[in-house]
Amino acid sequence: MDYIVRMIAKDAPVKAMAIQGHDLVQRAREIHNTAPVATAALGRTLMATSMIGETLKEKEGSVTVRINGGGPLGSILTVSDSGGNVRGYVQNPDVDLPLKGPAKLDVGGAVGTNGGITIIKDLRMRKPYVGTTPLVSGEIAEDFTAYFAESEQIPTACALGVLVDRDYSVAAAGGYLIQLLPGASDADIDKIEAGIAKVGQVTNHLSKGVSPEDLLKEVLGGFDMEILETVPVEYRCYCSRERMQTALISMGREELTDLIQGQGRAEMTCQFCDAVHVFEKDDLEALLASL
Repeated sequence: MDYIVRMIAKDAPVKAMAIQGHDLVQRAREIHNTAPVATAALGRTLMATSMIGETLKEKEGSVTVRINGGGPLGSILTVSDSGGNVRGYVQNPDVDLPLKGPAKLDVGGAVGTNGGITIIKDLRMRKPYVGTTPLVSGEIAEDFTAYFAESEQIPTACALGVLVDRDYSVAAAGGYLIQLLPGASDADIDKIEAGIAKVGQVTNHLSKGVSPEDLLKEVLGGFDMEILETVPVEYRCYCSRERMQTALISMGREELTDLIQGQGRAEMTCQFCDAVHVFEKDDLEALLASL
């Protein structure tokens, strides 16, 4: 079962969270039939979005992340509710590139750096919060780190990893977000940087079955850490026939009439879960009559 663990330091203004994301990344891979580098890129974005979503205080809130670096993968779009349940897709899921190094997928090359990362936080207020920053490397984790520093002025360390097996299935997936609160000292920063350097690549630990709690405790070994909560998360799509009906109605009378006369039916596929909703001519005429 996938979950997020949230922790706070008792002896310093430091908060952190980590995610076990194997099942949700594997579910995304199965839905979208992604090639390995697309699995890694989408998986990293899904997990980061899930962690950000879980921090929302508004129960009906949501977080949308859009990444487009001009690379062959095209756009990556992910959405999380306030419980960390997440969904998403990548524009070109079948893209694959040569390995960047021994067992290292070239996520940065697939995503590109000629573009930006946009995060939209819908807190059910009049206007959502929207922040955009340029991509740093296309490797996803570094780009989220830069986003928090530039757009939200929160010193952040982000690490994300997706390990893809030889049969293209997800062997392991996880990562962490560490953030400094106001009042953090240079000594606190030094401890965190030393811990990050000591732990190194997240995938090395994920492949050994290290839990999110133990991963954070290892990175933040210089602090007295306390677990605040553990929250289960999953890949969850909220699409429904009713929502598809709303989308059809939003087309307006003229376009809906043209659809009925031209095609006589409509097949609508959810981009997030690939569910297909079919509306026959009678269904479309009923929607038209309701306008």
